[in-house]
Amino acid sequence: MKLRSINRIEPSQKVNMGGNILDQPLPSRKTDMLDPFLLIHHWAETMPGGQKQQNVGVGPHPHRGFAPVSFIFEGGVHHRDSLGTESIIYKGGTQWMNSGYGIVHSERPPKELAEKGGFVEFIQFWVNSPAKHKMDSAKYQPLTNEDTPKVYSDDQLVEVGVVAGELEGQKGPIDVDNPLLTLRLVGKKGGKKTVSIPSNYNALLYPLNGGMTINGETAVNAKDMVVFKLDGEGVDLEFSEDATAILLCGEPINEPVATYGPFVMNSQSEIMEAIKDYQEGKLGELEENFS
Repeated sequence: MKLRSINRIEPSQKVNMGGNILDQPLPSRKTDMLDPFLLIHHWAETMPGGQKQQNVGVGPHPHRGFAPVSFIFEGGVHHRDSLGTESIIYKGGTQWMNSGYGIVHSERPPKELAEKGGFVEFIQFWVNSPAKHKMDSAKYQPLTNEDTPKVYSDDQLVEVGVVAGELEGQKGPIDVDNPLLTLRLVGKKGGKKTVSIPSNYNALLYPLNGGMTINGETAVNAKDMVVFKLDGEGVDLEFSEDATAILLCGEPINEPVATYGPFVMNSQSEIMEAIKDYQEGKLGELEENFS
């Protein structure tokens, strides 16, 4: 297998999102997007407790034209949406939402976490949808840690969770709009794993914590985004210390991208239509119920 070389390594930036300070590896100063991946936010915070669920997290907001995805690493996320869905996913799980024509949802910590406090850490990334799927019906897909297929290194020190796509015969359960391979990596110090990547997929690696060495020669620190070249079929990963990371790979869509806040379309006129449809209630409505 020919290994992919590294195009560049970029440190994540601190951003303020509604009063929450997040790490943002994508977009960056040099990389606006890595088709089909539009955005990556990494949130890690110790909640103090003594709070009401309705006063924390992110309240009702709309989406159209892409899939917002959350990988939960610590704590949990309580999802509610205008389809009538209510779902709580905890550590090791995934919330994948194909927003399609439109959906309104909220993302809050579970009630017990708001009240009692505790550590919360998750990654949210946005995956663009091809034009032919941007107006499909919205669909929310929850995936628990237990239901996530796993692949292990020969030394059993590296666990790879397959969320979407296929790796070594393990197929991710998530239904996606375009060809993807999205993986969650948990490795112990000294663990080694070669991960195959389709040769035509863009690929990036982001360690949440710990340290790793790529292809036996390049050290990567926590919160650095590694963008790979399209020149091979895999990467060698060695964990220089205990670490958690994500590996996002996808076939480029190669279509125009127009964005405005929570909407991702192909043209500015489609963005204006999305805003109008939301204002008229056509993307659905969400009235949260807090018991």
